[in-house]
Amino acid sequence: MKAVVYPEPNKFEIRDVPVPEPRPEEVLIKVRATTICATDMKIFTGKFPGTRFPHIPGHEWGGDVVAVGKGVDGVKVGDRVGVEVHVGCGKCQPCINGMYNICENYGDIASGHQHIGFTVPGGLAEYCAVSIKAVHRLPPGLDYDEAAFTDNIGVALHAVERTGLRPGENIAVIGPGAFGQLAVQIARSMAAGKIAIVGTRAERLQMGLKLGADEAVNVSEVGDPVAAVKKCFDGKGPDVVVEFAGTESAAHLALSCARRGGRVTLAGATGPGRNLNIDLSVIVRGHLDVFGSVANPRWVSARGLRMIERGVVDVKPLITHHMSLAEFPTAWQMTHQREDGAIRVMLDP
Repeated sequence: MKAVVYPEPNKFEIRDVPVPEPRPEEVLIKVRATTICATDMKIFTGKFPGTRFPHIPGHEWGGDVVAVGKGVDGVKVGDRVGVEVHVGCGKCQPCINGMYNICENYGDIASGHQHIGFTVPGGLAEYCAVSIKAVHRLPPGLDYDEAAFTDNIGVALHAVERTGLRPGENIAVIGPGAFGQLAVQIARSMAAGKIAIVGTRAERLQMGLKLGADEAVNVSEVGDPVAAVKKCFDGKGPDVVVEFAGTESAAHLALSCARRGGRVTLAGATGPGRNLNIDLSVIVRGHLDVFGSVANPRWVSARGLRMIERGVVDVKPLITHHMSLAEFPTAWQMTHQREDGAIRVMLDP
């Protein structure tokens, strides 16, 4: 089969590799739609802990079950599925509590832990074998492109839910990429009050307005981003802030613009190397609740897929291009240089 391979950090190739065999409690999936995100660059440069090279990346994808290993039930050959990427060991305290996204045995394959596309082979390939624990049968009516958002919708939904957003509460979403656009729609579906989307790219901010935000703040066009965001909420700031930009400045803005007594989820900086310098009194005197959010536990993705099925979240505007797997080099360039308005370039193996 054809697969994208990182033979070593900072290098990729398209290779012929053997089709994997599903082990017990695994399924083999024919990948029908797969894409690239910013985290793939962190893996590519060797900055993500637990990745061993050579490596097949890919953690946003879906397809058809074509074979099952021993002990698999609930999924059969021919099922259309999406994949979330965290498989916990099932034995540590976080896993027992359903928080397999923060498994204490991260990277220890022998313990049963898998992080698909990160520590084990992923879906930028024609076929991928994964644990049945990561597989979601698609609700009726969803297509393969929507299946490729199985993990994304779970990540965005979990981040919003971490804040405890209640109906009528105001929210600012910082970072108008794929996750931010999903978060805007999730907040709208949860009957949020006013929603502001915040970022630096005018075309993405306009998309956020079309997908449910009430106001947009382009921080590159205002002198004081904190004041500009607060102005959207009568000068007091939003009740809730969700940050998906992954930069120090975005995290600083998230903490600084929340109203006193507000809640902030920082979800963008998933790799090491980002350092935040902020006056601690902003948090302490602001009486802020600050949450980190990584990935998606407790099968949050299953609920997210139902939101897509019901039409309260639309992922199609986020798919800006379609290409073949052989065109991965072009897709890679477009995604990471943000060329031609690229958000998600969908690849068909």
